[in-house]
Order: sequence, then C-alpha cells, then structure tokens
Amino acid sequence: MYGAIPYALAQGVIELPYLLVQAVVYSLITYSMIRFEWTYDKFLWYLLFQFLTLLYFTCFGMMTSSITPAEGLGMLLSAFIYSFWNLLCGFLLPAPKIPVYWKWFYWINPVAWSLYGLAASQLGDVTTLVWR
Repeated sequence: MYGAIPYALAQGVIELPYLLVQAVVYSLITYSMIRFEWTYDKFLWYLLFQFLTLLYFTCFGMMTSSITPAEGLGMLLSAFIYSFWNLLCGFLLPAPKIPVYWKWFYWINPVAWSLYGLAASQLGDVTTLVWR
C-alpha cells in the first residue's frame, strides 16, 4: 500500500518526541551526578550527544528488526553488534591498545564518536592535570 521510504521515515519521525524527552530527563540526572560544569553551551552539547546516541541505537534496533525474518534473530544480531560497539569504542579498551586488525572498526564505530564528542565538549577546555 505504501512505499518503504515513507514508512521508514514515519517510523523514524515518530520516535523523535519521546527520544527527546528521554534524552532531556537522562541528561539532567546524569549531568548533575557526573558534576560537570553547569554552563548553557556545555549542557546543550551533552544533551545533543545523548539525544543522537539514543537516536542511532533506536534506529539501528529498528533496522535489524526489519531486515531479519524473526524478532528473536533481530534481537540477537543487535546484541551481538552492540557488544562490539561497546567493547571497541575506546572506553573499555583505549584506542591505542585496540589490536591493529580491529582499528577499522574503531573508526566506523558510532559509540566511539559519541564518546569522543562527549569528552571533547565537556573536558576540552580543562587545563588542570587530572592524572600523573
């Protein structure tokens, strides 16, 4: 009845309002718990990265559920790829320590770019020594 592109766009657009509410609530709670500097621009950068992270996780989950023939298989595929995203994002295993044959995955990993954006926007102007 309808084409695939309008359906996919409608599914993506319908997610935006509640993802925005979820990102705002989550950001208010975690930003104060982490005790980042409360400035307008830093909080908006934090909120933007949290919203985009929620958005690509949601869209990836919707994509895997639509390209697999069974719901369980889609959940299994998503969990498998999410574990690689989290393992090779540069948090658990720092980027210089990632084996050379997995470096390509680090550079295409969306979680690595979210982590980099969060760190750069919140800690990029800090001049005090944190670790010796």
